[in-house]
Amino acid sequence: MAHFAKIQDTKVVEVIVVHNNDAPTEADGQAFIASIGLDGVWVQTSYNNNAVKGASRGKFAGIGDVWNGTEFIAPVVE
Repeated sequence: MAHFAKIQDTKVVEVIVVHNNDAPTEADGQAFIASIGLDGVWVQTSYNNNAVKGASRGKFAGIGDVWNGTEFIAPVVE
């Protein structure tokens, strides 16, 4: 299964699962998500840290994490 994080103002606000048949690539997954009526910016994430072929995303995205355009980062708690 493929996992996608919804990004809003650089923050992860939702994570969904998409069947691999609907997301053989990140772009295909994003197109599928749009086709079912979910709007916004969706970025693929992975438990195995291999969301996009050869590109690390830092960690599996969780609600509240920050997307810096390259990887997901846990928020700093002060």
